[in-house]
Amino acid sequence: MALTGEDVTGRELVIFDFDGTLANTVPGITATARRVLVRHGLAEKDLGDLTRLVGPPFPQAYSMVYGFSPEEAAQITAEYREIYAGLGPSGWPLFDGVRELLEDLRAAGRRLAVASSKRQSLVELALADNGIEGLFDVRLGKVSDAQADKAATIARALELTGVPAARAVMVGDRHHDVDSAAEVGVACVGVTFGGTAAPGELEDAGACAVARTVAELRAALLG
Repeated sequence: MALTGEDVTGRELVIFDFDGTLANTVPGITATARRVLVRHGLAEKDLGDLTRLVGPPFPQAYSMVYGFSPEEAAQITAEYREIYAGLGPSGWPLFDGVRELLEDLRAAGRRLAVASSKRQSLVELALADNGIEGLFDVRLGKVSDAQADKAATIARALELTGVPAARAVMVGDRHHDVDSAAEVGVACVGVTFGGTAAPGELEDAGACAVARTVAELRAALLG
């Protein structure tokens, strides 16, 4: 599959992923994961690319990437969250230009949503710490670890805003975002400025466009 080239500049609703899309959370996520994984017996040399954990939901990500049992993954996730929550605002800074983009989208009459695989409470905290919670009509994360279906989260954003899929666009940094959006009929703009996607990952998943910078994302959404 390749880029669809679909024009999404006039879409009424823009649904954003959080990690690696709005905020540069990757350093905090990977450093915390490294600490916990080593504690659970993995050697540093066997950790590989920890950014593979960014995108899929926890605790499932630890099973997908490192082969842990569901029980082990749940324990690792609990320890990870205890450490990660203590990072505070330094753990989820916005990418340069994101705040201004969100403000300009609002000024242009767009409606905004967040659909994240992060826990709902942490999504709310991170948005509030950055002072941008009021820019979003809908803010959605996971309410339990059993909730692993991001397509359902995107569908919920459509439901809560009353905007049909054809008038919405998703923005995300991993193929999970593109795939989940496609499940509910929403086009997706991929972003690579977070450094999480493998080369060609977003194109192969069928993103309508790929933005290498926030400026390119602005052009894709606002023209």
